[in-house]
Amino acid sequence: MATSAHRLVIVGANHKSASLSLRDALFVDDATAPAFLEKLKRSGVAEALVLSTCDRVEVWSSDHDVARVVRLVGEAMAERVNLAPAALTPHLYTLTGGEAVRHGFTVASSLDSLVIGEPHVAGQVKAAHRLAREAGTLGSELDAFLQAAFAVSKQVRSETAIGEGPVSIAAAAVQIARDLHGDLGRCQALLVGTGEMGELVAESLLAAGLKELTVTAPREARAEAVAKSLNCHVLPFADLKEGLAAADVVLTCVGGRNVVVTAEQVAHALKKRRRKPIFLVDTGIPGDVEAAVNRVDNAFLYDLVDLEKVALEGRATRETAARAARAIVETEALSFLKGRAARAAVPAIVALRQYFEDCREVVLAEAGSDAAEATRLLLNRLLHAPSEVMKGVAAEGAEWRAMEKMLKTLFRLED
Repeated sequence: MATSAHRLVIVGANHKSASLSLRDALFVDDATAPAFLEKLKRSGVAEALVLSTCDRVEVWSSDHDVARVVRLVGEAMAERVNLAPAALTPHLYTLTGGEAVRHGFTVASSLDSLVIGEPHVAGQVKAAHRLAREAGTLGSELDAFLQAAFAVSKQVRSETAIGEGPVSIAAAAVQIARDLHGDLGRCQALLVGTGEMGELVAESLLAAGLKELTVTAPREARAEAVAKSLNCHVLPFADLKEGLAAADVVLTCVGGRNVVVTAEQVAHALKKRRRKPIFLVDTGIPGDVEAAVNRVDNAFLYDLVDLEKVALEGRATRETAARAARAIVETEALSFLKGRAARAAVPAIVALRQYFEDCREVVLAEAGSDAAEATRLLLNRLLHAPSEVMKGVAAEGAEWRAMEKMLKTLFRLED
């Protein structure tokens, strides 16, 4: 099958289509990604990449049979969560062709994240690219798309201020932590959840000299993966209450539909801390910390909006940058699609050139050194078959106008 017949296809579940618990069950970490990709390859999905973040779990593929890929990927995902494919399908979305290109560029540029502009997703896409290459599921078509996505992401970062918001939010969190506790070298922090924004704030605290960081999450494997990347400790989620009491700074980034940290838990932690204050940073969308925590003495709760105000970065600034970034994505997506479409004409052009060359060789053999005779014979040979086809189409009537227009375009007859 010619590569020109391949189409990009993305099958996945994200924070808009599926619950946190379902996304957690679907999550494919780096350790299990090779086996998952191998399973897809054995089933018949030759080109595949799996992208798992706190916001989404997606399989990116390129194939000439989109329906087959969608079915096989859906079956593999359903098996992973012990559901029948029909039960999982309502929670999945499928994007193909231009929609898939725009989505991939948007994701790689961090425009489809819960926190627009967060810097981790580009690295996650690159890691998924590496794992696919190592698993032997990165074909030429999918690789070309990934290279284009990386270029778009870099352009968005360099030409817009889209990445400044999250970085300034993290810096604001560090400043407030210092104002409240002084030297961070004497402080302990607890990261609850595995969202990218929470991880970004944790990285900033560590860079600012934080003494100790511990990670906990509803799914222990996710917590262990984040702890490994941050070189810190893991706390069982069942021990959250004890973890709160030990923490001077609590970062939450679960983003589920249920409150994770309650006012009662915080009050209990403060009692055990002998009223030593706790700084809570809620980066979850929806929020992870009960609003009533604001009424607990010595508990200082900030969400993303609060931190934006501290950082003097309003939502309007971020939206302006996001609009500029989306314009880049749209322009580059159209350019990519146009380039791939142009490739589809290459085999026909090559065949046409070869046909002309064959005709030329035959004519030269017949006409010898008589240039006038050679050119006359060549014109007759080249125009004979098209002329017969045009007469037949004109006689039928239905498609002649379209063919006539195409001929004028091809040979610039209007000029």
